Amino acid sequence: MAKTPELQAPANLPATGYVRIKQLLRVIPFSRTTIWRKTKAGAFPRPVKLSQQVTGWRVEDVRAWMERMAQGG
Repeated sequence: MAKTPELQAPANLPATGYVRIKQLLRVIPFSRTTIWRKTKAGAFPRPVKLSQQVTGWRVEDVRAWMERMAQGG
């Protein structure tokens, strides 16, 4: 059974809106490559294309994922 990495408190994220990958890297203990790999595999929330060169994740989706991981899911 794989060990679940320790997650920072969701308080480090804004209440709503979108976060960019640099903000995710501060609260999710994964590398940039791992976040994208997990996203592609469906194991991490899908980002939203906010403009041609800007991608962000819905904070609500990230918080829900963090809660599932904290519960062992």
